[in-house]
Formats: sequence, C-alpha cells, structure tokens
Amino acid sequence: MRNSTHGIDSGAAIWITLTMAMVTVNSLSLVHAAALGGVKMPDQTTVNGRTLVLNGLGMRTATFLKVKVYVIALYLESKSSDAKAIMESSQAKRVEMHFVHDVSAKDLRNGWSEAFESNYPKVASIKDEISKFNASMRDVQSGDVLVLDFSGDTVDVLVNGTKIDSIKGNAFQQAALSIWLGPKPPSKELKAGILGG
Repeated sequence: MRNSTHGIDSGAAIWITLTMAMVTVNSLSLVHAAALGGVKMPDQTTVNGRTLVLNGLGMRTATFLKVKVYVIALYLESKSSDAKAIMESSQAKRVEMHFVHDVSAKDLRNGWSEAFESNYPKVASIKDEISKFNASMRDVQSGDVLVLDFSGDTVDVLVNGTKIDSIKGNAFQQAALSIWLGPKPPSKELKAGILGG
C-alpha cells in the first residue's frame, strides 16, 4: 500500500515539477518575445502611458564586411507591415537600437544626415530639426541603447534610459522613421524585419 501510494506521490511530484518548469519557460518567453544577434527584446513597452507591442526586429550592418552595428526594434500601438501607414500614423511609436559595436558621434551624425537625404524628399524643410537631432548624438559603445520615442508631435531621444533631447514636428517624425522605412533603408532585410517579416 505504501509503495503504491509512494509511486503515486512520486509521479505527482514529477508532474508538478514538469508543469512548473513549463510555466517558467512560458513566462520567460513572455518577457522576451524575440531575439536577434544575441539581443533580447521584450514583447511590449510603454511610451507616455501607451502600451506598444513589438512589431519586428532588424540588424544594422556596415561596410562590405557586414559588420554588425546594432539590433533595432520597432514598437507600435498595433502591429503593421505598411511602412507608409506607420510613418504617417499619429499613434505612439518607439525605435530602440541596441548597439553591438562602438560608433562615434561623428559617424552617427554622418549616417543620419545621409539617411535623411536619401529617404525624405523635403529634407530642406527640416534642416534645423536635423541639426538639433544630430547635436544630441553621443559616442556609443557596445551594450549602449539609443531610443527614439514618438508621441504627439515630439521625438524624444534617450541614451541608456536618459532623455538627451526632444525634437518637435510631425515632419521630423516622418523623416526620422523614413531612415529605416523609406525607399533606401540601411538594408532590405532590416526594413522587412522591423515590418514583421
């Protein structure tokens, strides 16, 4: 009788242990919905009280050697694969870049300026905003996080959780998003990735 009961208890204990392990794994998968290049991103974030969901991930590479520069995540209020609609939407958004390579402020500024020129047709009209944005750039090291939060008519620039600057204007918002969602993104793969591809 004891052996029989002991067998049931052991079986129940094993079942409970396995169940708890599965719950733990499922909980971890909820915390980190996606990963790319060893960088894990949560499936949700908050911008000015609005809950955003992870739309997709991409990898920014540079030079013909395909040096990995940063992993980028796009967060939206509701998922979308329509680049034009995302850029024109007034909903809150977040672009989050986790750097896996050191980049100087000078190289960041040059890269952003070139991207604005290539992707936003009315770039002359936001020259002052671009200058302010570039002035907010700092040298970044592997492990640093650069965030652009889009809310209302403002883009907040944050480095490692600290707000560095804010740039106002809907035109600048669209131009900033066009860096990755415009006709000449860093790569087709990156654009497809953050659009959920």
